[in-house]
Amino acid sequence: MATFKYVAKDMASKVQNGTMDADDRNELVRKLKDQGLYLVEYKDITKQAMNQYRLKYKELANYSREVGTMLASGLSLIRTFSIMVRREDNKKIKKIYENIYVKLQQGYTLSYAMEAQGVAFPNLMIQMYRAGEASGSMDKTALIMADQYTKDHRIKGKTKSAMTYPIILIIVTILVLLIVYLMVLPSFFDIFKNVDLPLITQINIGISHFIQDYWYYLILIFAFLIVGFMAALKIKKVRFKVDKLKTKMPLFGKLMITIYTSRFARTLCSLYTSGMSIVNALNIAKTTIGNVYIESQFDSAIKKIRNGETLSQSLKDIDGFDVKLTSSIYVGEESGRLETMLTNLADDFDFEAEQASERMVTLIQPIMIIFLAVVICLIIISVLLPIYTLYNNVGNM
Repeated sequence: MATFKYVAKDMASKVQNGTMDADDRNELVRKLKDQGLYLVEYKDITKQAMNQYRLKYKELANYSREVGTMLASGLSLIRTFSIMVRREDNKKIKKIYENIYVKLQQGYTLSYAMEAQGVAFPNLMIQMYRAGEASGSMDKTALIMADQYTKDHRIKGKTKSAMTYPIILIIVTILVLLIVYLMVLPSFFDIFKNVDLPLITQINIGISHFIQDYWYYLILIFAFLIVGFMAALKIKKVRFKVDKLKTKMPLFGKLMITIYTSRFARTLCSLYTSGMSIVNALNIAKTTIGNVYIESQFDSAIKKIRNGETLSQSLKDIDGFDVKLTSSIYVGEESGRLETMLTNLADDFDFEAEQASERMVTLIQPIMIIFLAVVICLIIISVLLPIYTLYNNVGNM
């Protein structure tokens, strides 16, 4: 459905302007005619009408919690959003709420109103609300989403906090190297003029000269590498290979697998407990994993389910998930408690994902420290060796 800006006239030839949602021009004409208006001109403003602000995890959690709480207390959707609009201070979020409020007054469903806001809401959330509308459990669905995005926000916050130290260490390493190559080593150039320099010293002096004379090339090369890498990731084959490599890397591969499994288990749990069918739940859950290599294997798994195989059987051949996933799902299927098992599994993998993130950061920190120590030691050696040679030459005179 598109959004049109229109100019119309009534029976008295009075001009009226406005916007209206319709599938095409014919439907727009029909809707205006029902209101006693006749279309004069129109313009498709669908892209302009769509909101370009993407709600963050914390904002999504607050949104769902407010909706779920007020619906559970007996308030209507229109009344709920009327309150949310008045309470919201953030102008961008307030605009989104106002747009949804208008759509609801026009008779549209909440899921459609959310979808019409462009990138504001993730597809998972829209589909979950749509399932809640179909099952008549909108309040429960909203509260489930509130819990999910609260957990996402907490995990992201912990990872961000844990990564602060490694980032500071990287910045310090770069600054130390720049000081050494631009200020410390150049002071020894005159001393080393008449000395046979060892290879390691020649290399470091060469690096120092290069940074001094061609620093702008380094900036261009660095920028080109970043832009080139980002562009390469947009190519499907490259992204596929990079995502596959993420699951195969020594040490980090296992940690990434835990994180991917956690995302999938939590999303599948939310979708399945909301009453959505397994096939539809898998089609949505696969898009939230964040790895196209794993996502590409789901077509085969969904086909197996349609052919009568169980969920655990269909998922067991997917490369990139923790083996605990299918084993736990199998137990849930056999005991007839799949919904409970998925809930417990999601909580378990949430905890493991947090631990995996902390272990990843714990591995990065010593690697960076060792790298910095090795580089500084090599530079010190490259300076001390020719000084030692000069000392011997003076002693032999």
